[in-house]
Amino acid sequence: MLIRSLTLTLLLAIAGPLFAAENDSPTAGDVGRFRPLIVIASSTVDPKWTSLKKELEDPANKKGVADRNIKVYTILNMAGQLDGKDLGQQDTMALLRSLKMGAGAYPKFFLIGKDGETKLSASGDETASVNLKKIFDTIDALPASEKEVVVPSVATPAATEPAPAKGAKGTKPAKPAKPSKPPEMPDD
Repeated sequence: MLIRSLTLTLLLAIAGPLFAAENDSPTAGDVGRFRPLIVIASSTVDPKWTSLKKELEDPANKKGVADRNIKVYTILNMAGQLDGKDLGQQDTMALLRSLKMGAGAYPKFFLIGKDGETKLSASGDETASVNLKKIFDTIDALPASEKEVVVPSVATPAATEPAPAKGAKGTKPAKPAKPSKPPEMPDD
């Protein structure tokens, strides 16, 4: 019995991360609606992050960010934020897992499109050329099909038959259905 318990525990410890939800990242809900810009830096005073932050705070650039549906995720010193609001530690780690990035130099920038694909990525010395203008240019250069990506909402059932024209011969006007009563709750 002890061996079975230890074996089961070992299997769960090894396979547990494999059973984790694939879309547990906070960006999973953004697909089709927003373009996540993810900035990862080793500290809050990283020069690349501070320069990008200044650009993001400019009122003219705020309008450009809103027009392009950009959400800014930051992971600074392993603390995650979304547009300045703290993410939980689990959400931060899920965001890092979703990027599937290897080891490398900091800072790192990722721009994810509405279709969920990475449109721009830079790390280490490559980040010297990344600024808000380059991010805007990358989004503006996307094909029209990516710009128009929309997540399908819950579809309402479409009418299978067109409604007959008013006064058409041989048709009888349908009587509107009465709304049904909500189910009664049983007494406890």
